[in-house]
Amino acid sequence: MAIKTYKPTTSGRRGMSALVNEEITKTTPEKSLLVTLKKTGGRTNQGKITLRHRGGGAKRKYRVIDFKRDKDGIIGTIKSIEYDPNRTANIALVNYADGEKRYIIAPKDIKVGDQIISGEKVDIKIGNALPLGNIPEGTFVHNIELKAGKGGELARAAGASAQVLGHESKYTLLRLKSGEVRKVLNTCRATIGEVGNIDHELINIGKAGRKRHMGIKPTVRGSVMNPNDHPHGGGEGRAPVGRKNPVTPWGKPALGVKTRDKKKASNKLIVHRRKK
Repeated sequence: MAIKTYKPTTSGRRGMSALVNEEITKTTPEKSLLVTLKKTGGRTNQGKITLRHRGGGAKRKYRVIDFKRDKDGIIGTIKSIEYDPNRTANIALVNYADGEKRYIIAPKDIKVGDQIISGEKVDIKIGNALPLGNIPEGTFVHNIELKAGKGGELARAAGASAQVLGHESKYTLLRLKSGEVRKVLNTCRATIGEVGNIDHELINIGKAGRKRHMGIKPTVRGSVMNPNDHPHGGGEGRAPVGRKNPVTPWGKPALGVKTRDKKKASNKLIVHRRKK
């Protein structure tokens, strides 16, 4: 996809950019695969805000995506490439030979009319899904399971992928985009190829209103608040943080502090940590 820019007719237009949806072949979603998406405003079922700066936004419906790719041995044909407001990647509508329709994450370079299939031993072809143990070294994959049968959890965003480095015992070594090298069980499935829509990260939002359309509200810096509202607040003029490290509004360490549990069970599966 290409990036289009706008003439600076207004302050909001200056610097704004958007995607030219050349890959998109259909604008209306498949009705049978739509689910109503309820807005939460960042609140739990108790009404407590657990995720700040959420609210409003354009109304949208959820597209049911087949992350499991468990329809084995039945050939599917790519019917259309569509936009999904719930994710950065595009999605592809697949018509299977038995009449069923499913959405999958659209891999890079897949086209309408291409055929895909999933199974234990299928061809190493873009869009096909199979266990990691049957994928040769050097292959790029996406939509990777961490638990067999649970559905893909890794490498699902636009432009994401992981490379198969090798196989040892019951594990497959994967190098993720972050630089992390980790082991994943051979029985876990992955889809061949990289996720499409790789130009998504080049978009410049341009104005605050576009963020509000996404359901994201403004974030006020702690340094411009009063000291009773935030630990960074107070002082005459532009004052520094005034602490050894930056903190959250509740005094917990923030900005660059590692939050991963040091006793997490999956730590033993990480061979090499991600790049700093």
